[in-house]
Amino acid sequence: MASAAIVPFLHGDRDVLSVLLDRRAAGTEPGARDDDHRVALVIGGGGMRGAYVAGMLRALDRAGLVPAFDEVYGASSGAFSAAAFLTGDAAACAASYPEDLSTDVFINMRRLGTRRPVVALDHLVHEVLDGRKPMAWHALGHTPAALRVVATDASDLTAHTLEGMETVADWRQALRASASIPLLCGPPVAFGGRRWVDGSVGEPLAMARALRGGATHVLVVLCRGTDDLHPDADAGLSLWARALDRLVPGLGTVAQGSRRYGADLRLVTDAAHPDRGPGHLAAIGPARSVGMGALCVDPERVGEAVRIGDESAVAAVESVAAERRDLDPA
Repeated sequence: MASAAIVPFLHGDRDVLSVLLDRRAAGTEPGARDDDHRVALVIGGGGMRGAYVAGMLRALDRAGLVPAFDEVYGASSGAFSAAAFLTGDAAACAASYPEDLSTDVFINMRRLGTRRPVVALDHLVHEVLDGRKPMAWHALGHTPAALRVVATDASDLTAHTLEGMETVADWRQALRASASIPLLCGPPVAFGGRRWVDGSVGEPLAMARALRGGATHVLVVLCRGTDDLHPDADAGLSLWARALDRLVPGLGTVAQGSRRYGADLRLVTDAAHPDRGPGHLAAIGPARSVGMGALCVDPERVGEAVRIGDESAVAAVESVAAERRDLDPA
């Protein structure tokens, strides 16, 4: 029988998806596995580019794969998407991008330089997640798979996993801490005795963190396709971005996300990477780009990004499932 077609936007070790499919077939959940694996899902930020990721998460949820993960790492917009994924609200999260967030109420560059942030996290938390598409906040901290919220210490721009969330108010504060950027989303957020900014500043994708935490298999969902990455993964931050970081912690770093995503993707594709060890890593990226920036509020373009993300995840999962059928047609 002919082998399944290779999906070019599925990077790395396809065994990661194979383990997820095995777990789905076995019907196991965290804490009651019949294997020795520890599987983590990693979700990065990207502002409105998170629409791609929200579509991917909707597809993974629809495929019945949520119980197959043991932990989920999220940073920035990815932290909010991770919370929705684990609380059963992935479809609502995906719908919120074109329906509730593609508006100048949420993102408005005319607010730059005023006392109001360009990106209104209050609108996201209170109007959307508390109202229009309510998230099960009370379930956070009690989901079968653990949610790891990544934020960046504003004092030295190092990434950390936030701890100590016990109440709904704690979780709201932690998610805000993971997404705050001075001048764009508001000042650093106080939590646990420190001041925090966007988790993507210190760590765009928490793959190495997941491996250090004991994950044997890591699936990463990307908000940037190959066409949206900087051609030189070793370029590093430009001089202006470094200077901007000194003035506004994290702003310059976030502005050059395309450079840093390429370097992180190398961890997935390079089996000899020094930060990888024996772990298995795979990444699903958007099959194509709609040319959307992090602050895009065009509902048609944002909705198309959700659809592309959904289709990309479906194609990746079905590709691995087809390979498995070819190897064992019985």
